[in-house]
Amino acid sequence: MHAKGNVVGVFSKSAGRGDDAADRALQLVLASLEDSKAEDIVTINIAGKSALGDYMVVVSGRSNRHVMAIADHLISDLKDEGLGGARVEGLESADWVLIDTGDIIIHVFRPEVREFYNIERMWAAPEIEDGTVH
Repeated sequence: MHAKGNVVGVFSKSAGRGDDAADRALQLVLASLEDSKAEDIVTINIAGKSALGDYMVVVSGRSNRHVMAIADHLISDLKDEGLGGARVEGLESADWVLIDTGDIIIHVFRPEVREFYNIERMWAAPEIEDGTVH
């Protein structure tokens, strides 16, 4: 799929992305994930597609232990920056950890679990009305 450590952006073509707070939080999230050596980082702009948030970030960890370390580091960085109200699911099993900051939803997967659910394919589908096919 993507090379190790590669950051891939998948953004919609919508022009009205003016939420500076979400953009700043996204940069914090991406820096934390890079620092934790998260793999295959994919960012998807879901603003206008869903009321769930503005961005979805999908990453992989090499093992359960790595997934847990990535999630713990990100949660700590979010708290340090005053964004400590994130909801966290799946930390106990560390197969798939979901961290919801409100503006950004982060999915941290083991590679096998990520491949099985393939959620970035679902969210990154081209917009029909744009007429763009990739």
